[in-house]
Amino acid sequence: MRVLAIIPARGGSKGIRRKNMVNFNGKPLIQWSIDAANKSKYITDILVTSDDDEILEYARKTNGVIDLKRPKELAKDNSRTEPVLVHALKNIDKEYDYLILLQPTSPLRTTEDIDLAFQKLINSEGASLISVCNIEVHPYKSFKVDKNGFLQGIINNEFPFYPRQKLPKVYKPNGAIYIIETAIFLKLEKLHTQRTIHYEMSKEKSLDVDVLTDLI
Repeated sequence: MRVLAIIPARGGSKGIRRKNMVNFNGKPLIQWSIDAANKSKYITDILVTSDDDEILEYARKTNGVIDLKRPKELAKDNSRTEPVLVHALKNIDKEYDYLILLQPTSPLRTTEDIDLAFQKLINSEGASLISVCNIEVHPYKSFKVDKNGFLQGIINNEFPFYPRQKLPKVYKPNGAIYIIETAIFLKLEKLHTQRTIHYEMSKEKSLDVDVLTDLI
């Protein structure tokens, strides 16, 4: 079984200048994901895709990492992740059974998380997996404002007043781990399928570095 980990790391960033190469507790932010992938017992190859020459050179000098130049049109602030993954898969010589997306902005995700998530997926009936964490404020308790300026419950007007225990458990993706069968991804070009399972992580490990306060 061949498993490719893709780490997308563009050069630009609004919240933190050159975020993916910024020092995070003694090493570049991107290195945390590279290290976690390198120690995985399932990942066959690691690919860093970037539009930035410095990041690509850094990846090239890192043992066991493949570097791939990404087109500028796939490295904009509003660029979606899926086309970046499609470009990577179509520009690498080898074929893989599974794709694991590891975003460098999740440095506290560990090798153990990656391997446990992968084990959970291959031992299930699922075709893909997304790592998640609990949502502190239940979305069913939220309101929206209607066209007349009045508050209306997102789902209905009863749920905002329900005890949390009576509402269904909900999660949000934490951006740390995405796993999918490669053939299915190339067919759908989406990370979420009709058979997506979840891997739950703690709030602490779900840190997503976006702005300076996250880094601190």
